[in-house]
Amino acid sequence: MNYRRIELLQGDITKVDTDAIVNAANSSLMGGGGVDGAIHRAGGPAILEECLKIVEVQGGCHTGEAVITTAGNLPSKYVIHTVGPVWQGGTNNEPEKLANCYRNSLNLAVKNGCKTIAFSNISTGVYGYPKREAAEIAVKTVNEFLQTSQAIEKVIFVCFDNDNLELYQQILNRI
Repeated sequence: MNYRRIELLQGDITKVDTDAIVNAANSSLMGGGGVDGAIHRAGGPAILEECLKIVEVQGGCHTGEAVITTAGNLPSKYVIHTVGPVWQGGTNNEPEKLANCYRNSLNLAVKNGCKTIAFSNISTGVYGYPKREAAEIAVKTVNEFLQTSQAIEKVIFVCFDNDNLELYQQILNRI
């Protein structure tokens, strides 16, 4: 069991001091609403500058993929931007796409020497992914990763609201 390497926190991900925080980005990487906008605003222009360079090279970021930038003015070193799936009733391979967000973010963190990483609740805002299902996928995918890799010492799920915090706590209590 990897519960001791997984933590829960209710609050603002832009204030978390980890090697990397994971942004629930949109495919354009240009910032937006919710956590994406908050990260871009708090991190300052350096994040957008690096996102523009990534877009120039690869044309954005596809669903399930992840890219990494500086964290600018944030306490973290890096922001890993991942694009979660828009919920379409579960008929468009959404669970696998969401799991790929977590896997690809963790792999990118390891590749960049990160030991600690904090995740926002990917796809549960305007993308409409049901919170319970998204939390189940997040915990399962992270737990599986931690079973096969010692490179990441701590994963923090940062829940902005109490509903998500309670869901994650229930799920983590089962592992």
